[in-house]
Amino acid sequence: MAKLSAGVVLVCAAGALFPATAQTIGTELKVSGLVRPIFVTHAPNDFSRIFIIEKQGRIRIAQITPSGTYTLLPTSFLDVDAITAGGTTESSEQGLLGLAFSPNYPADPRFFINYTATAGSGDTVVAAYTVSANPNIANTAGDIIMTFDQPQTNHNGGWLAFGPDGYLYIGTGDGGNRDDSGTGHTEPGGNAHDLTSNRLGKILRIDVNSDAFPADGNRDYAIPPTNPFASGPNDGEIWDFGLRNPWRPSFDRVTGDLWIADVGQDQTEEINFEPTGSSGGRDYGWRCREGNHDWIVDSVCTGLTFTEPIYVYSHSTGCSITGGYVYRGCAIPSLVGAYFFADYCTARIWSMRYNGATITEFIERTASLDPPGALAIASVTSFGDDAYGELYICDSTGGEVFKIVPTSASTPDCNGNGRNDWCEIMDGSAADGDGDGILDVCECVGDFNNDGVTNLTDLAMILSGYGACTGDPLYNPVLDLVGNGCIDLSDLTTFLANFGCN
Repeated sequence: MAKLSAGVVLVCAAGALFPATAQTIGTELKVSGLVRPIFVTHAPNDFSRIFIIEKQGRIRIAQITPSGTYTLLPTSFLDVDAITAGGTTESSEQGLLGLAFSPNYPADPRFFINYTATAGSGDTVVAAYTVSANPNIANTAGDIIMTFDQPQTNHNGGWLAFGPDGYLYIGTGDGGNRDDSGTGHTEPGGNAHDLTSNRLGKILRIDVNSDAFPADGNRDYAIPPTNPFASGPNDGEIWDFGLRNPWRPSFDRVTGDLWIADVGQDQTEEINFEPTGSSGGRDYGWRCREGNHDWIVDSVCTGLTFTEPIYVYSHSTGCSITGGYVYRGCAIPSLVGAYFFADYCTARIWSMRYNGATITEFIERTASLDPPGALAIASVTSFGDDAYGELYICDSTGGEVFKIVPTSASTPDCNGNGRNDWCEIMDGSAADGDGDGILDVCECVGDFNNDGVTNLTDLAMILSGYGACTGDPLYNPVLDLVGNGCIDLSDLTTFLANFGCN
């Protein structure tokens, strides 16, 4: 149990404690040769692959070796191009838009996709598919979970994710057009404020492990009883409403907080924050509000209570927000807890921290994340993360996926295998029994007081407990080096074999 140097702060990432020291960051190109990539994600506890959506209707797999080499597999994990409407151009807002694996995958072999379908001329479909006996190939038959009309081709939302409560959350746009108005839009108020038989402009929450509508082939789910409108009179699927086009919301994998980036219309882009434990039912304002200002104030807006965004920026800065993630990886401890987001039009990237009341450490990262050499990130269509919590950036225009990486050599490799120790702890390839962020193989056995050396002070400690067993007040499990329930000769022999270690 070697001692950490003075002044080092420990931060929590996925249950492990890692020292947070200042680090510089950059990007590395990891996957190229893609066609309009718009999302990156991972299957639970799968540290060797990432899954990439190509907007036209394919899910690709990039295999990752322990040394960090990425190989794009030639065969798609799933190809639904034939049933997917749109996604064939950079400007198209249709296509295969969302992907989420069951939290119990692969024991539960299902994963869920969100796409605009050729059937229904671009209507939204949420469907479940399953992995085949080959872990890199999905079965081709899917099960429709939910479908609903899209009046126009834009503002489809498309995000899917399982929340910390195990329910599936779905982000939907207002259906398109300007001002949430025109054909297929409710008046007054627009779709985003229509809470009856209208799923547009919302965050939905459903239970995909039950089917409360067995007679309806397009409703293969149940409504969680804790949804805000589960008992009516409004649509039970609604969790939140008043959204224009939520693009790439995300859950903080540690806290469970929900971050919702909502694309603005003419003036303002916004980020909304919903803390874990929320009971839902939040009205984020559209179209009564755009960002933090009034927009179309009609009779529906009267008397409503809006949840204001925590951050906005004007169209003098950018024109279309791309939501991101809170960094929870192991390679860059100084970034743990920082939320990353971008602007699609300008390819500018920022990070910030938010404690539920105040934004701090707001930093523009565009220059530092500019790839080396002739490479460039031209259009940030999405962020994504892997099983470690490391972050990726999709450049749709370039057909590339970049990874945010540390550029300063301040991460440990005490066993000299070329891998970050903290990432080895996270994926279980190396043990850290005492949870201090240091590999067990690198620690001094018998350094009971954590001063970095096994010496006479430690000898006095083991002798003070010698002969004690479980249940004895003098028994200290830390001194029981062999773990047999007693502090005895076997422990003393092990200690003396490591005496002098530093």
